[in-house]
Amino acid sequence: MTAARLRRLMTGAYLVLFFGYLFLPLGIMAAATFNSSRFPTVTPWMGFTLGWFQALWEDQRMWAALGTSLLVGAGVIALAVPLGLAAALLLDRLHSRAKTFLYALMVSPLLTPGVIVGISTLVFWREWFGVSGGLFLTVVAQSSFIAAYAMLLFSARLERFDPALEEAALDLGATHGQVFRRITLPYLMPAILSAALLAFLQSFENYNTTLFVRGLDTTLTVYIATKVRTGLTPAVNALSLVLIALTILGAVVYEILRRREARRQAGAAVALETA
Repeated sequence: MTAARLRRLMTGAYLVLFFGYLFLPLGIMAAATFNSSRFPTVTPWMGFTLGWFQALWEDQRMWAALGTSLLVGAGVIALAVPLGLAAALLLDRLHSRAKTFLYALMVSPLLTPGVIVGISTLVFWREWFGVSGGLFLTVVAQSSFIAAYAMLLFSARLERFDPALEEAALDLGATHGQVFRRITLPYLMPAILSAALLAFLQSFENYNTTLFVRGLDTTLTVYIATKVRTGLTPAVNALSLVLIALTILGAVVYEILRRREARRQAGAAVALETA
């Protein structure tokens, strides 16, 4: 056996193990959805059933918790993305010794345990402003550290930005607002979309911070954690399977649209060359 063939076999084996490690738990979780056992497990197999999808449909508390998570995620996007963008622009334009200190200050929430963020947010807003736990504090608490993720994405994008584009626009008479809307913002749009998606996912799965600031509102992660203590059923697996299917469908649709747009741009380029 040649060294190249051995290397290909080892690479293939590694990829099989890697993707098996990633997707095997998801496969077991999906299989448990169709097991008639009242516990989320595949052993022992009690028979095939679709009843847990009906149980999911009838679980109004779970749907209410899902709606709360979606509402909080939208609020986090609306707050964390602009904050992260403002912080990244400030750091990009700042040229002084304070830049290092400000950068460390802005990323420090990422190093703070979620429990501390949740408790400190609740105590601060309740003692100083009389605001109790609820959706507002949940959005604020989550945004306090998710904004740092958005800032890092924007900072990475701005590292490749040519400031001469803005200077040329200003020399041609454009205002700072016009420069931002027509040059800076379009350039940052891929990072904005990525930051929005990351903010939503971070918010959707957050538990430690949300637990202390949610008040009487219940997000999906808190609801599932409560069900773990009181008795978890495969209805949660059914919800996970639905979310995975929607994610895969969204990825497929995005890839189809991306390839269609790439073919359209390639066709337009060919038409310009032949004109």
